[in-house]
Amino acid sequence: MALTLHYVARSDRGLTRSVNEDSVFASPRLLAVADGMGGHIAGEVASRAVITELAKLDEADPGPDLLDQLRDAVLAGNAAIADLMRTEPDLQGMGTTLTAMVFTGTGFGVVNVGDSRIYALGDGTLQQVTRDDSVVQSLVDEGHITPEEARTHPHRSLVLRAMVGQPDLEPTLSELPARAGERYLLCSDGLTDLLPDEVLAELLAVADLAECADGLIERALDEGGTDNVTVIVADVVEGPNGQSPPSQDACREGGQDGKEGRRRQRLLLISVALLVLTACALVVLLPVG
Repeated sequence: MALTLHYVARSDRGLTRSVNEDSVFASPRLLAVADGMGGHIAGEVASRAVITELAKLDEADPGPDLLDQLRDAVLAGNAAIADLMRTEPDLQGMGTTLTAMVFTGTGFGVVNVGDSRIYALGDGTLQQVTRDDSVVQSLVDEGHITPEEARTHPHRSLVLRAMVGQPDLEPTLSELPARAGERYLLCSDGLTDLLPDEVLAELLAVADLAECADGLIERALDEGGTDNVTVIVADVVEGPNGQSPPSQDACREGGQDGKEGRRRQRLLLISVALLVLTACALVVLLPVG
């Protein structure tokens, strides 16, 4: 039996940011999250430019040189950022992180630049697949701080490597085997800065993909929603060749369309219910005959 991907993607601008600078792409072949940097619209432009280049990998079956193709796509995205900054001076200083997986049917090609992450959940155990290119990760590796301290460290947002248009970019590339029953999480640091691994593992254990992705976003917002937050949750499942994934909801972009929107929906339902109850009460109180 062939392996396929079922997946759901969500993105929310959070509760304190005015713009969502994250970009996300999810298909049966390609999963990618980019976290833009630069403020105003610049970060959004950078992350979208990279995702646009990477999305070209979704147009053809991956060949034997998968990692070379993945590297070329990343470098093309980085070059696109450089071109945009040359033509638009207001975009100077923009950049983006990137984490992505290309599914071959039997395994994954993985790329990572910056501190957006990939996790794998299998047999109840959560493992971080990627390694952050960040100051705090270096401090953890050197034994100066613990992973728990890294989450609240004042320099936790400082990355050592990002896609900023410089020609010397070297993305981290690797390959993973695909196993039925495994679940993957791709996310921006708007999630991982707020939720420790044990909470991620608990939320990722929710069987339904949509409920799982929504739960991750909701929990990040409940913890303050201090940044844009983007997630892709993907399951490796056994199925016939060409089986399409379950219907996916469009990515939410913006806190108002996320948590606040659902709050308004609940308030509207409560208001309607009160109106119905009031109408019923009036019917009972009206004199008959």
